[in-house]
Amino acid sequence: MIFTWIKYGKPDVSMCLNASLAGLVAITAPCDVTDVTGAIIIGAVSGLLVVFGVWFLDYKLRVDDPVGAVAVHCLNGIWGTIATGLFATTSAPGNESVVGLFYGGGFKQLGIQLIGFLAVAAWTAVTITIAYLCIKKIFGLRVSEEEEIVGLDSTEHGLPSAYAGFAIMDISNTMTMAVNENTSLGAPDYETASEVAKEAAVSVVRDVTPSTGIYKVVIISRLSKYDALKKAMNDLGVTGMTVTQVMGCGVQKGAGEMYRGVEVDATLLPKVKVEVVVSKIPVEDVIASAKKALYTGHIGDGKIFVYNVSRVVKIRTGEEDFAALQDVE
Repeated sequence: MIFTWIKYGKPDVSMCLNASLAGLVAITAPCDVTDVTGAIIIGAVSGLLVVFGVWFLDYKLRVDDPVGAVAVHCLNGIWGTIATGLFATTSAPGNESVVGLFYGGGFKQLGIQLIGFLAVAAWTAVTITIAYLCIKKIFGLRVSEEEEIVGLDSTEHGLPSAYAGFAIMDISNTMTMAVNENTSLGAPDYETASEVAKEAAVSVVRDVTPSTGIYKVVIISRLSKYDALKKAMNDLGVTGMTVTQVMGCGVQKGAGEMYRGVEVDATLLPKVKVEVVVSKIPVEDVIASAKKALYTGHIGDGKIFVYNVSRVVKIRTGEEDFAALQDVE
């Protein structure tokens, strides 16, 4: 807990609990041949190894390990196996022959432990590769890009989230949260992004009623993108817009917080809602310009709603519909 406090700026209780599990995993192999001092050292190292393992997988290897299972079981299983060759001592009750390097036993036991680790690793690599190749051939290993974005909790299990009850309140109320890297769609540039990524970042919802030729376009996006959006609309010739600051979230679940040493999204975010009504300007041009201005390559870039407008009245002149939207005196 102290280490995560120093590293992340706050104590991480979930990481501390994972560290306790890691200690149990690491001590499994040498539990019958170590003394109290060795056990304490093994446990301390395993706790730090969990933090490193989570960081390495999430930020360097980019491997999705939501509960830290690899850091807890794989890394600390390896560490516990090697630790037997380091901390084994005959002072442990019932151990009369196994002596580790740090207790004067030399490299013999350590070598045995390393050979055992390598043998298990090789066997696992071969068998799991065969299993994965069979699964890939029969079913396929990857889901579609749409399912990756929405999440398997919803598409496979029918759940809104595996952590639906987990919530973090934004008690600071600063509304200055940075973009969460965990929502990245992999393409920060609009021109190089796939259509699926564009739709996930800035999705469009359309009214199903017959077209009237007059459309209300409601755009909800990040506060930081308002100036870019306003310029894009002005460049199109949109002269009137209504702007409201709102709070909300979509698939991205809101603001960034630290969970298990990794940033997660869990609260409402400040947004800006821009409403425009167009008739002369093609609505598709409005949508295209808005999507290009708002896109950053992250889930939660925004959403666009398009509605048919049945009637417009300009109060000052009494003009209606198309004429009411023109700024010509």
